Amino acid sequence: MDGFLAALAISFGVIFVAELGDKSQLMAMTFATRFKPLPVLIGITVATAVVHAVSVGIGYGLGAALPTGWIALVAGLAFLAFGAWTLRGDSLSDEEKGKAERTNRSAIVAVSVAFFLAELGDKTMLATITLATQHGWLGTWVGSTIGMVAADALAILLGRFLGKRLPEKAIKYGAAALFAIFGVVLLIDAVSQLT
Repeated sequence: MDGFLAALAISFGVIFVAELGDKSQLMAMTFATRFKPLPVLIGITVATAVVHAVSVGIGYGLGAALPTGWIALVAGLAFLAFGAWTLRGDSLSDEEKGKAERTNRSAIVAVSVAFFLAELGDKTMLATITLATQHGWLGTWVGSTIGMVAADALAILLGRFLGKRLPEKAIKYGAAALFAIFGVVLLIDAVSQLT
């Protein structure tokens, strides 16, 4: 159980931070202006659970097939790349914003489909794959799913009730710094395993 809780806590923290200022968080805010918060949150949860289950499966399979030193090296480099990606930032295209605003289908189905498609190949999916190579699959899946849903719930609440923007620069720099720290720690671990 100790490994499960560690995987859950690490995955929650990493994915929560990765989601701050991400494109899907902006989508959550947009959907929350059109639909009630609960159906939006349910749709996000369904899509996230499915995408992260696939991510964990890929990561766990890679973790079982590759030596841990090389996994730590690749994971460290990936987290440094995630930090750079976070600094670059995300935004919704006009087409993506239009889909979020115009959809006439059920809110849960619309949000689920939009989030599923938006998360394919996104940094949170890649981060979940990376985490699953290092930690237990169940804790990583639960933690990453809860972390993303919590970050998107925060976006919904802030967007809906406060009507103010998140302080983008502070969030962007803080998230990038945390990714860099995780990356450096993993690289140090990789070097110690490979030497």
